[in-house]
Amino acid sequence: MSRPLEGRRALVTGSTGGLGLAVARRLALEGCEIVLHDLLEPAAVETVRAVLAAEHGVAVRYCQADLRQPEATAALMQAADAPDIVVNNAATRHFAPVEAMPRADWDADLAVNLSAAFDTIRLALPAMRRRGWGRIVNMSSIYGLVGAVDRVGYVVTKTALIGLTRAVALETARQGITCNALCPGTSLTPGIESRIQEAMAARALDRAAAEAGVLAGKQPSGRFVQLEAVAGLVGFLCSDAAGDITGAALPVDGGWSAT
Repeated sequence: MSRPLEGRRALVTGSTGGLGLAVARRLALEGCEIVLHDLLEPAAVETVRAVLAAEHGVAVRYCQADLRQPEATAALMQAADAPDIVVNNAATRHFAPVEAMPRADWDADLAVNLSAAFDTIRLALPAMRRRGWGRIVNMSSIYGLVGAVDRVGYVVTKTALIGLTRAVALETARQGITCNALCPGTSLTPGIESRIQEAMAARALDRAAAEAGVLAGKQPSGRFVQLEAVAGLVGFLCSDAAGDITGAALPVDGGWSAT
């Protein structure tokens, strides 16, 4: 099977589970060496790391870093050793009305969701420019395209990621580097699964009804966005075939942003 990204190294932040791990799997499938990242202790990630390496026959490393701290982000980039591909997937979110949002939660959203992405890009670009090739994918959200209540930090930072994407894309447009943002809708994450289970228990709903309640007002497709679909788009954006796609904010939302 063709492995178009063989010889490349990809850093995927927030990648020991969920969407980040799906992205790492897709890039590994295409031949990338992978640098996983999360907050977990290395021992807790070893099985995930080893399975990913064995499944795809690529080198896989894990780096622990708290992206709220700029020095930790810098250490992560040093450990990643000039990656060819950076996928800024790590995120945090806090729920509260604007006037009730603690300043510490706001600061954490800014640090993890936005400033860490700025730092990974800033530190990755010199090597990408020297090589004349690089791929940056910023994981925004449907909430980078539309507003929502009670999550001001998340909406602001995911919107700002699109601005960061456009600025970087224009600065690197003639250097063989692309920078794009993806805006996924609601996926069946562990958090969403918990909401479904809670609704089923509290309101005696069957699963279909509980899922419909979670999806109400969201993607018109009536189904959850598949993690593999988002990961597949990341894989395409990192390919040579996508070399002329840069500065884009691409929804993967079952039509949500079209409403």
